[in-house]
Amino acid sequence: MPIWKTLLAATAVAVMAGCSTVRLVESDVRSYTEWPESRQPGSFTFERLPSQQANPDAQAKIEKLALPALQQAGFKLAGQGSGDVTIQVGLGQTYYDRAPWDDPYPWGYGSSLFYGRGMRSGVGIGLGWSMPSPYYVFDAAVLIRDAKTQKVLYETHAKHDGRWADDPIRAALFEAAMKDFPRPAISPRRVRIEIQPNADKAAAAASAEPAASAPAR
Repeated sequence: MPIWKTLLAATAVAVMAGCSTVRLVESDVRSYTEWPESRQPGSFTFERLPSQQANPDAQAKIEKLALPALQQAGFKLAGQGSGDVTIQVGLGQTYYDRAPWDDPYPWGYGSSLFYGRGMRSGVGIGLGWSMPSPYYVFDAAVLIRDAKTQKVLYETHAKHDGRWADDPIRAALFEAAMKDFPRPAISPRRVRIEIQPNADKAAAAASAEPAASAPAR
């Protein structure tokens, strides 16, 4: 069997094994708060930037991935225009053909894709001495505003890099970003989130569900 087929088979086995065990996702989180101490989370509606409105399907998926973390923080999704706050979520995902710790080679191929901030991608092809080793960098962001005054009450970002890209990992970034809400926290800090074995099925089911409400504009 060619070596590249052997490597692909080994990778598939590793992925299947990983789905049956608890996975640990580590993220670098930065949070900034103006949230009043006496204020409760309350209800919210999603807010979208013009670039996010241009890709509604991609943005709706990001909002579904972020929703469990927002609910865990105490927020409840409300109907259009009736929330106490508006919440804007974004998720950047960049793919590299080679991880920083791998041996370099002269040329390679790769692409980048950003969800929630407009879609863009590109690809180039070249030659190398070894098989590419996929490597991803994720950047999740949450911005919370008072619905009446439009004042920014909370801003948080979570960044993660690694070899795997799936919806449970993307959802874990939002969980990490909201982990310390609404308390002030050291920034940056390392946050660890455990992904349970059944998270893949739950994420797939959430992606299949229709949007709960139209986003605020």
